[in-house]
Amino acid sequence: MALNNAKHIVSEINGVRCTIVETGASLERAAFLKDLLTTNNLEVMEIREPAQEGGGEDKYTIGVTDLLFNPVFAVYEKQLKTPEGDLITSGYWNQECINCDPRYWIRRKGARKGLDG
Repeated sequence: MALNNAKHIVSEINGVRCTIVETGASLERAAFLKDLLTTNNLEVMEIREPAQEGGGEDKYTIGVTDLLFNPVFAVYEKQLKTPEGDLITSGYWNQECINCDPRYWIRRKGARKGLDG
């Protein structure tokens, strides 16, 4: 789930009602999220969505059994931690960086080409 949409979606995965964290995730993304959420003491459920005819790889839907969990709020309210104990940032959640500056609102010179002056 992109962190720019705080819509809370509840659905069933394998007969268990879950908060949907992300849909259409790759195998690598699903493994990353499962490890991250399990580290934060959340019970993770996932289901494989078979590839469409014509090739492509399988996609996964990841959910957690905590029906009150919202990934947007959890990241920006600093409720999640990495396996090393650092706070999760939006960059880490989106797998854009490993050691992300927790001050995500600070613009750095050269960070966004053509927008910084």
